[in-house]
Amino acid sequence: MPRPSAQPAASSGALRFSVLGPLTVHRDDRELPLGPLKQRVVLAALLGSANHPVPVDALTDAVWQEEPPRTARKNLQVYVSALRTLLGDDGPDRPRLTHTGGGYLLRVADDELDLLRFRSLVRAAEGLEARPAARLLRQALDLWQGPPLGADLRQSPRLAEEADRLELRRLTAFESWAEAELELGAAPAVAEGLRELVERHPLRERLRSVWMGALSGSGRQTEALAAYDDYRQLLARELGLEPGGAMAARYRTILAGDGRPGTGAAPRARAARPPAALPPDLVDFTGHGGELRSLLGLLEDEGAGRTALLSGPAGSGKTTLAVRAAHLLGDRFADGRLCVSLRDADGRTRPLPEVLAELGRLTGRPGPSGPEAWREWLAEHRVLVVLDDVPDERAVRPLLPCGGRGRVLLTARGQLGGLAPVHRVCLPPLGTAESLQLLAGLIGQGRVRADREAALRIVRACGGSPLAVRVSGMRLAVLRHVPLREFADRLADPAGALDELTSGDVSVRGRLAHGWEELPEERSRDAVRLAAGTEEGPFGLTEAAEALGCDERHAVRVVEALIDAGMVTSPCGEVTAHAAQYELPHLIRMYARGSGLGAPALA
Repeated sequence: MPRPSAQPAASSGALRFSVLGPLTVHRDDRELPLGPLKQRVVLAALLGSANHPVPVDALTDAVWQEEPPRTARKNLQVYVSALRTLLGDDGPDRPRLTHTGGGYLLRVADDELDLLRFRSLVRAAEGLEARPAARLLRQALDLWQGPPLGADLRQSPRLAEEADRLELRRLTAFESWAEAELELGAAPAVAEGLRELVERHPLRERLRSVWMGALSGSGRQTEALAAYDDYRQLLARELGLEPGGAMAARYRTILAGDGRPGTGAAPRARAARPPAALPPDLVDFTGHGGELRSLLGLLEDEGAGRTALLSGPAGSGKTTLAVRAAHLLGDRFADGRLCVSLRDADGRTRPLPEVLAELGRLTGRPGPSGPEAWREWLAEHRVLVVLDDVPDERAVRPLLPCGGRGRVLLTARGQLGGLAPVHRVCLPPLGTAESLQLLAGLIGQGRVRADREAALRIVRACGGSPLAVRVSGMRLAVLRHVPLREFADRLADPAGALDELTSGDVSVRGRLAHGWEELPEERSRDAVRLAAGTEEGPFGLTEAAEALGCDERHAVRVVEALIDAGMVTSPCGEVTAHAAQYELPHLIRMYARGSGLGAPALA
């Protein structure tokens, strides 16, 4: 049983909590003793989600890095009880630390917790002119007293991740402050403190760009140009990418000798931000680096066509990759980036007028608008539009550019062979190493290392589908009591594997069902026959003909129809049909076999 540490709470006095540095709690001017390490971990986890319930499983994960003891819940109750005694109540009949809905909630006012004050000040600075923005951001940065949570609490992997997120927020605020100060002519002061940050975050483009501006504005043009060249080489070596448009533009300005001392050639006033109606970029994005580079190259190339297609079966990560590319290309599309789905939440094709109306709202053109008006607007604006989950050519053809400045990125399960000219990028399955990396990011490296064999079985059962790996990880993050070996055994059962790949409202079976329901009955029967009559892995036309019970001429038409529907994959190079190898993705094969259980016998 742990030994908690608590002293009775004073009857009055203001509390002040600090996590932007070592974890401390003060009542008036007196620092309170917070007790043993595990008790402090509980407090830090509660403060990281202040005013929101923290599940018991999350607290358990934070306190115990490996397998928790059988007495974990009892131990947590002891720590919480001690913290209640230490902190007291938040008013009459209003306990500060309460148990609610399977977790614990710590009530904290904005002026009591430095993290909440920091967030409030940063939000208040958004959209302001340079001088008031710089003042508020400086106040926010002055709240920091060192590395968040301190070194001792970072022994908890969960708190270490939270500390890393806080550091990124601090870095973003610092970049915004530095840009505001550059506008105010304070380049020498900004340049003074940036070198160390740039060395600690060498791939942070916005930070490197503002450092270039500060050096140039201080009359140190040669150093500014060298900073750009170092970054360009590093980015090419590490990621195979080129610097973004804003940084390249700043480089050209400095190279032309247009940088004004004291300002770093920063604009006099903040430019209005272009629309960015995009889903959030995943912080744990994993894999598909080659496809990402191809996609970025196509969309950046002024000589390439106006439309690119990212294709792959359900759950292959098309939307995630498209959104990633759109975020990375933010500086290349001065008029904005948009993402609109061409299906509704139930997987049905949205009517064209409904899609056009949404595009109109996002681009500031409310009211009725036809395809001609949309294409005219697209031609006149440097904008990237992601049209997600395209069901067929007819649904998207009226929305595609005929020329001009706009670019469109499509995602679809099939190849949309009726569209031309379109640059196509096929999305292959994740490799085993990439899948393991994604799983470890969701459930923790320690848990994967403890049973690597079971982790490998899990990701292999997911068939290289990022969605399936992510759902497995989300599910295991909640089911901490389930050993990886047991979950791997569940996925090994073909009858129940798809039912296991569900977490909350995210279901792999549901995603597969949307595509399956759109197949004509004859094509769905063909998919069932291929799943039943071919072995796992690639198969040739001869095997397909045998499974379908037809000659090869008919078999090739069936297989290519299933490729168009996104149910069968094939090499994306210049390969003739008779020389090609085909494959039913693992999860589609499993779904097809399940769908065929009640099918009539095949003639």
